[in-house]
Amino acid sequence: MSQLRVQPSHNLRGTVHVPGDKSISHRALLLAAMAQGTSRITGFLPSGDCRASLSCVRALGVAVDVESPTDITVISAGIRAPNQPLNCVRSGTTMRLLTGLLAGQPFDSTLTGDPQLLRRPMRRVVDPLREIGAEIDDTDGHAPLHIRGQSLRGGVLRLDVASAQVKSALLIAGLGADGPITVELPGPARDHTERILAAMGVRVEANGLAVTLYPIATPLPPLAIHVPGDLSSAAFPLVAAAIVPGSEVTVEGVGVNPTRTGLLEVLRDMGAHIEILDQHERSNEPVANIRIHSAGLRGTKICGDRVVRMIDEFPILAVAATQAEGRTIVRDAAELRVKETDRILTVVGELTKLGARIEPLPDGFVAEGPTRLHGGTVDSHGDHRLAMALAVAGLVAEDVVTIENAERINDSFPGFTQVMQVIGATCG
Repeated sequence: MSQLRVQPSHNLRGTVHVPGDKSISHRALLLAAMAQGTSRITGFLPSGDCRASLSCVRALGVAVDVESPTDITVISAGIRAPNQPLNCVRSGTTMRLLTGLLAGQPFDSTLTGDPQLLRRPMRRVVDPLREIGAEIDDTDGHAPLHIRGQSLRGGVLRLDVASAQVKSALLIAGLGADGPITVELPGPARDHTERILAAMGVRVEANGLAVTLYPIATPLPPLAIHVPGDLSSAAFPLVAAAIVPGSEVTVEGVGVNPTRTGLLEVLRDMGAHIEILDQHERSNEPVANIRIHSAGLRGTKICGDRVVRMIDEFPILAVAATQAEGRTIVRDAAELRVKETDRILTVVGELTKLGARIEPLPDGFVAEGPTRLHGGTVDSHGDHRLAMALAVAGLVAEDVVTIENAERINDSFPGFTQVMQVIGATCG
């Protein structure tokens, strides 16, 4: 699917499921590889990024039995030195978490990936690992990363950016350190790693924006986990239903971890009608069904801590902003510039091609609405979330929208087109 065509649609309706959470799938797989014994992961996300993690785990000598695309068994007696560089493909999560995992191992390793990944900054994870004794050579602040496994020490690490990937890498590295690791963040960040580790019996303590991990004296026990649906993927059918008149859509079995629900809060502020149904805990994560009805949206301002809690949802939030009455302002989101693309420039540029009134800011954007988008050809720039956001924009355009390089959607949401078709979108 190198090209995706989307036609204007009306009255989106139905109940759907979205694939498993990408962040949790990565973490569950890597921690299962570090455990001793047989781990079971259901609801695993079989996306391009998670397959990169799976390939790296196998290259580290761990057996992975893929019983179905979403059900895997990990059989590990511990990891061993790889025979060649580990290819993280386009997955920043794979590379950053593996950097922490490998820093304290008794062998050397190298992490590399596709050109897109090699452009992404890595010193944000390399530098704090160096503070606790890691020996890592980077390439002008980027990968390839050459890791010389060392014994690591405990310590207190203060991060400049509230990055869940960096925090997770440090906590994973701390499992084998000689003392506790405390990570202090400037704002909230996803806590999936802490939840999984706690379920595996690791002592992890949160105190405000700081989290402390105590090293383990015995091997990690095997893991049994069900991965909930990814809220970042659910965002696309949810926003589509919010902006397409006459729509009502329910997404079932979605993770509603409070570190991830910023978009739902923003949509409510904008006037969206959202219901959270049947909320419960599963595998130490809150899960619920989310129902949304179409509504007239109004502009809002997003800044501060809420930005971190919806950092992956800004491409689709920008689409919602084009259909909202008034001005929507996003600030404090400079992190968007170092994602798969510079998401500020690419989101603004591609939506402008469709007639949106949207302007970039150094750390965000400003959008004026509502705007009737017109048809045309746009480009994903190799960014899966931008491709899906542009597809949703096509649902409220006046004519057909064609998205080039749409195959990248499979990096996080295999089956996206089929899910959208179930609720009534005309795309393919």
